[in-house]
Amino acid sequence: MPRYKITVEYDGTPFVGWQHQENGCSVQDVIEEAFLKFCQQRHPIYVAGRTDAGVHAKGQVFHVDLAKSYPPRTIVQAVNFHLKPHPVTLLAAEEVDQEFHARFSAIARIYQYYILNRVSGPALSRNRVWWVNQALDVAAMQEGANYLVGTHDFTSFRASQCQSLSPIKSLDTFHISRQEDIIICTVKARSFLHHQVRNMVGTLKMIGQGTWHASKIMDIIHAKNRSAAGMTAPPEGLYLSKVMYE
Repeated sequence: MPRYKITVEYDGTPFVGWQHQENGCSVQDVIEEAFLKFCQQRHPIYVAGRTDAGVHAKGQVFHVDLAKSYPPRTIVQAVNFHLKPHPVTLLAAEEVDQEFHARFSAIARIYQYYILNRVSGPALSRNRVWWVNQALDVAAMQEGANYLVGTHDFTSFRASQCQSLSPIKSLDTFHISRQEDIIICTVKARSFLHHQVRNMVGTLKMIGQGTWHASKIMDIIHAKNRSAAGMTAPPEGLYLSKVMYE
């Protein structure tokens, strides 16, 4: 059976998350249903990283094994036709060998978190940014983010329901920039703990508003206690931006 690597973008607002759940519609559900309509046969899909309810993706990756070969362009166009009207779009498809696995072959994942930092709330970007009306100091937030780069025990930034075997993760980069009213937090690592990015951003927001100094990050890391860190930033500002492979 030929295996295909598929890149997809989606608006996570109407979904219960990536993974199939009994309590609502997931991104996985609508994609598998679209493949069923295209191929007349149900094919399970395997994703690079599950996203929670309300979280978006610009460059999510999954793989699927089909019963026969199709031109990649045909897969993209046909599945996109059957995905309507859901806010999910296949961007690219390519045939890969059987050794490829969307999750286990990935060498890095890049997440971006968008904060709308102005007095007025969002209209056009509603459900796609975290609105913070207090002025945030981007330089202070970057100073705090610098402490997070490297290998640490991230227990203080880990959700209680996280299933990872170890809280130790290595962050390659954590860059924070401002484009007019939008603050963009971009973080890269091989893998992340559940809610790790959102918990780190919620903590950096506390630093940006002056509640904590940037050096507080080291105290939080050493505490190894979720209650030591800041709030969990809401899901609507988070995007899985890119999954990287060899």
